[in-house]
Amino acid sequence: MQQHFISVPFKTESGLSQVDGMAKFSHAGVVLEFESKLFGIIKDGVKQATIATDEILDVKFRKGFFKMGAKIEIRLKDFTRLSKLPSKNGKITLKIKKDDFERAKESVERLQKTLTETNESLPPAHTPVSRLFDESEDETKELN
Repeated sequence: MQQHFISVPFKTESGLSQVDGMAKFSHAGVVLEFESKLFGIIKDGVKQATIATDEILDVKFRKGFFKMGAKIEIRLKDFTRLSKLPSKNGKITLKIKKDDFERAKESVERLQKTLTETNESLPPAHTPVSRLFDESEDETKELN
């Protein structure tokens, strides 16, 4: 059976915690499995969070310098949702090891393609009702 997701190990920080985890990228979105360590010592157990493609504002792959310092940045549409994930400065930043560079790059390219296809298939945005009417209400006469 073919695997429909790409697993990418990552590290990140969230507040005073160091986070180690695995991100699984698919057409449906991203699943983060991670464990936080407060001050790098006190573990709080493994957690899992699913981020659906319709929750993702954008995703970027930052190459770093000679494949070192590569990272994946994910921004979400909902800040409340973001607060429940290991995030900093309004985005989830997954630091990638040099060995996982190609896998991380491919996972982001696939997810970007899915996001583009999803956005193109959406119906056009609706025009607000207020724009359907002109500003000539002052000239309107009341009926008797």
